[in-house]
Amino acid sequence: MTLSDSTTGKRRRRHNTLVGWSFILPNFLGFAALTLLPVFGTLLLAFTDWNSYSTPEWIGFDNFRRMLDDGNFWTALKNTSWYAIGHIPLTLAAALGLAVLLNRKLRAVGVLRTAFFFPYITSLVAVAVVWNMLLSPELGPVNQFLKFVGIAHPPGWTTSTDWAMPALVITSVWRDMGYYMVLYLAGLQAIPGELYEAARVDGAGAWKRFWHVTLPGLRPTTFFVLVMLTVSSFKIFDLVQVMTEGGPGRSTLVLSQLIYRQGIAQGRFGYASAISLVLFLIVLAITLVQFQLQRRSER
Repeated sequence: MTLSDSTTGKRRRRHNTLVGWSFILPNFLGFAALTLLPVFGTLLLAFTDWNSYSTPEWIGFDNFRRMLDDGNFWTALKNTSWYAIGHIPLTLAAALGLAVLLNRKLRAVGVLRTAFFFPYITSLVAVAVVWNMLLSPELGPVNQFLKFVGIAHPPGWTTSTDWAMPALVITSVWRDMGYYMVLYLAGLQAIPGELYEAARVDGAGAWKRFWHVTLPGLRPTTFFVLVMLTVSSFKIFDLVQVMTEGGPGRSTLVLSQLIYRQGIAQGRFGYASAISLVLFLIVLAITLVQFQLQRRSER
């Protein structure tokens, strides 16, 4: 190789590197300005007392000590956990069931897939308003149907401290299952058909084929869905804000809503940042556990 060839190769590599950075840089700058820097800012604000009008005052761990004595924080943490416990398994089961059903050769299967996916791209405010009307204690079609089948005193749904959270879970499962159904459909279509044929030859019925072929083949997809559902469940805000505003009482107050109330509504940005940091650590811990369990299952 001559000196000129070496110089040409270096120029080409430098040119390719600059081209690559030209594609990456605009997106990275937006990510850094709108996500990365605010995250670091929140981390610092968690250890300060700041109301956006004065200079931030460093107070160390006082916000976290205050959190331990804050009944609203523990209520919000409990409600968020209950929402996640209901939302994650029900959405996963509904999405998987729909995917298995709509992975077959059915009439108008494309229309059905679109119909189940459509709620996910619909305005969440519209979804919340419609479900509030459906679940209206007196005039809602749901309670009218329950009375028709013989239930004299149907639930109060969003007006009841006992039924408001189930109402949120039902609404969110209905909205989200179409999106995760699409992910499961992609996973199902990636499973080789030869595995099902071999299982049939061995005499495996539909349930055994599902248990021993479909579920193992969907393990990576299920792991991804679990992580996504965990993150979305713990940061739920908009649906709660529109449907119940955290009520009745504090029965549906969640952590994201408490962060909004403390920071935006009351101007306690330091305390709100501390709650945000705790929420981030909770989600991070759960996600790391999920990754560890996934690695063990792969072994």
